[in-house]
Amino acid sequence: MKRPTMKDVAQAAGVSLMTVSRVVSQTPGVSPDTAAKVEQAVRRLGYQRNDNARNLRQKRLGTSAIGLVVDDLANPFYALMARSIEDEAHRRGYVVLVGSTNDEPRRERDVIAAFTARQVDGLIMVPTIGSHGFLRTALEAGTQVVCVDRPAKDLDVDTVTVDNRDGARRAVTHLLDHGHSRIAYLGDRHNIWTQSERYAGYQDALTAHGLPTDPALVQHGLRSPLDTRLALAALGALPEPPTALFSSNDLITQGVLDGMEDDGGPQTTGRPAPMAVVGFDDLPLAKRLDPPLTVVSQDPIAIGSTAANLLFTRIAGDRSAPRNVVLLTRFIARRSGERPARRPDTGTPLED
Repeated sequence: MKRPTMKDVAQAAGVSLMTVSRVVSQTPGVSPDTAAKVEQAVRRLGYQRNDNARNLRQKRLGTSAIGLVVDDLANPFYALMARSIEDEAHRRGYVVLVGSTNDEPRRERDVIAAFTARQVDGLIMVPTIGSHGFLRTALEAGTQVVCVDRPAKDLDVDTVTVDNRDGARRAVTHLLDHGHSRIAYLGDRHNIWTQSERYAGYQDALTAHGLPTDPALVQHGLRSPLDTRLALAALGALPEPPTALFSSNDLITQGVLDGMEDDGGPQTTGRPAPMAVVGFDDLPLAKRLDPPLTVVSQDPIAIGSTAANLLFTRIAGDRSAPRNVVLLTRFIARRSGERPARRPDTGTPLED
């Protein structure tokens, strides 16, 4: 069916095209009775205003839309961040188009191309690996860009991150302070910026305590619950299993919890003794677990609102030097990270 036009609405309501335009644009000067007739015709015909065409007629460059590009919307962290950005956009009369990349550079380019083809006023993006120099063309054309969670390579734009390295260092130091010297690291792909920063924090804590990094205790590239279960099995099969574990993101932490029985060992052969666990990112039910989960917490709502405010400042005309905003994390000790280190042969605390 043909999409109804403003001319169709005018004919159905028995008014001029200018009158319809005023009602649709909520411009004063139309009597309540006439406005009611136009609104009734709009509803009956299913008319929708074409903002792109309207902007072109008025010689406006903006579309009142922004694009949001994230890794995975199923991740609770990105879902909360997206909601925060949407709230900030809604307050300004903007809509948000959302796409996910699964950390794949080619898919990222496709999503960004789709958004820029729709002439969004700006982009907030969680960059994948690789160069982002291809976005310079969009920047030169007037599309504003803010990176969030990670910086973009070869692109000098506003960026909002947290101090990942310090947060991980504090988490592992906490485990060391409770007597653990064999602490496992479970992480996502090491070439993801946040993951490399958190692994560096893990190493910083060990180095500060005079301990080397044991490659047998380090597992990178965990992208699924099965990956995490296999990593736990490998740790449990070691001649000297770890007594503690640091998980580098919420999805891996969830995999650790799902892969452990009530006694703390993985549901597979080669179970280590109950381990102390600290995760990066909080979980919705972390307080209700037994024991409650100790975490490094970052605030996705604050991260999202900070990125959105930066973007809308740029859209409004701010052309100052790019800013790098680093937000702090919060360490929350709840009990899972406070298990004392135990002897693998007897299960008694090492301090005994």
